[in-house]
Amino acid sequence: MPLLSADPAAFPADPPWDLDDVASIAAQDWSAFSTLTEMTDHWSRPGWPDGARAYYWMLTFPDASALSGLASRCQEALAPLGLDPVPAEDGLHTTLARVGGRDVVTPEQLTSLTRTAGQLLPSAFTLRAVPLAGSRGAVRFSVSPWGPLVRLHAALVQAGRAEGIAPSKRTALFRPHLSIAYNNRRRDARPVVSAVASLRSLPTVGVSVADVQLVELRRDGVTYRWDVMESLPLTAPDFAAQVRP
Repeated sequence: MPLLSADPAAFPADPPWDLDDVASIAAQDWSAFSTLTEMTDHWSRPGWPDGARAYYWMLTFPDASALSGLASRCQEALAPLGLDPVPAEDGLHTTLARVGGRDVVTPEQLTSLTRTAGQLLPSAFTLRAVPLAGSRGAVRFSVSPWGPLVRLHAALVQAGRAEGIAPSKRTALFRPHLSIAYNNRRRDARPVVSAVASLRSLPTVGVSVADVQLVELRRDGVTYRWDVMESLPLTAPDFAAQVRP
């Protein structure tokens, strides 16, 4: 598995010491978020204005009622802060990798990419939304374990390279997360950190990840929307191999 590297531009800058340890992942995310003094405007992104579109690999959770319920509960508690909530019923997602803009990637390349990726995908797994935390521009769940997500990211990057589509980010710099609200202005981070801290004791929820989506993602005001181009199944877990003698 590719090792994750420290990167001052990533959040958190340092990856957790154990990619499959829930406590390590949650502690690393919270340590980075809880020490922020200022949050930035998530929507102030050069090259990604309102109406922009591009192709991405993502995990989407349209039928994860427990996850959407937990997100909604947290969003209601955070409402006084004036953040932009992610639509809990049909907007929750984990971004894996950018493929490219519609003006760069052709339909033929997308077809070849999905065919190649389908031959490289790792096993299905269960993802857990562990305690709420955040970043410079969002409030988000930490997710665990990272190991299957890193393997999935590496497979998608390998497929892109095989088809001549340069990856936007190396796997070593990947930081998985699941945002529930975006910050929309520069602000003092401390009130947000305090509000998030009060929600960290909520029970975690799990969601089965059995496929990965290639989507055409678009920014629609202060919301992300997408159309699924392809949904590729992950391979079946080898449960026999997991049984210790």
